[in-house]
Amino acid sequence: MEPDNQTSSSEFILLGLSEKPEQETLLFALFLCMYVVTVVGNLLIILAISTDSHLHTPMYFFLANLSLVDFCLATDTVPKMLVNIQIKSKSISYSCCLTQMYFFHFFGIMDSVLIAVMAYDRFMAICHPLHYTTIMSPRLCGLLVSGPWVFSGFISLTHLLLMARLVFCGNNELPHYFCDLTPLLRLSCMDTSVNKIFVLIVAGMVIATPFICILASYVRIIVAIMKVPSAGGRKRTFSTCSSHLSVVVLFYGTTIGVYLCPSSVRTAVKEKASAVMYTAVTPMLNPFIYSLRNRDLKRALMKLVNRKITSSS
Repeated sequence: MEPDNQTSSSEFILLGLSEKPEQETLLFALFLCMYVVTVVGNLLIILAISTDSHLHTPMYFFLANLSLVDFCLATDTVPKMLVNIQIKSKSISYSCCLTQMYFFHFFGIMDSVLIAVMAYDRFMAICHPLHYTTIMSPRLCGLLVSGPWVFSGFISLTHLLLMARLVFCGNNELPHYFCDLTPLLRLSCMDTSVNKIFVLIVAGMVIATPFICILASYVRIIVAIMKVPSAGGRKRTFSTCSSHLSVVVLFYGTTIGVYLCPSSVRTAVKEKASAVMYTAVTPMLNPFIYSLRNRDLKRALMKLVNRKITSSS
């Protein structure tokens, strides 16, 4: 059928995480709490790093950017779901859906690349400590952050333009709680081969390639740590990257399952479960993972909180 003779859907129906109305109150309370914790935790990390001069180093500069991206990623998806539950409406307009999809991929790509950049930072700090401050200059750090912002914008815009050319007719029910690329492609009544090929290319660039680089960095890091003569020295050195390693496992463990596994083994339930992990759970846990294992960051957070308490009293 020719696209010119078809009428594209003006809105989509987000079926959400559950189709049982009695579960929606519990989901609303759970995701509201998770979102509040995400916002407070990530904004505290950003404020603590920006206000403490001792934390104005490459590692914390990248962490502040990661916290900003995590905050934006959660804000792009969770509030809309909460509003839909509250007003008992599951619809989202076509333009809002594409906008949400754009920013979801924008911040998702940023997350992936920033985590790889942080692995490179740890590699330089542990494997080349004498040259670390020279190599990781403010100029290079700025490029390592600004480059992914530009790259993410370009890739996300390409996804948006490829999606905008498609026609959606017939079923407009999206078995998800936000507008993600893969479920949207299944609803189109046009040939989506170009979109699917681009999805695979992008997944290779922004998921597989950073993940391989991270693995290579940690192989070098582990080799360097094993050369440290004392057990205490090895423990202290590894502790500087253990938090980052936890984030790597959380983030890539879910995104690889969604975008790089064959479609034959993916189901709507698995996709939604994975999406909850990297859009809600991981952004919520990251501040705890980084702050609980980092004395400098805990000290900065305590100073920030005490300063706020003192100023308000």
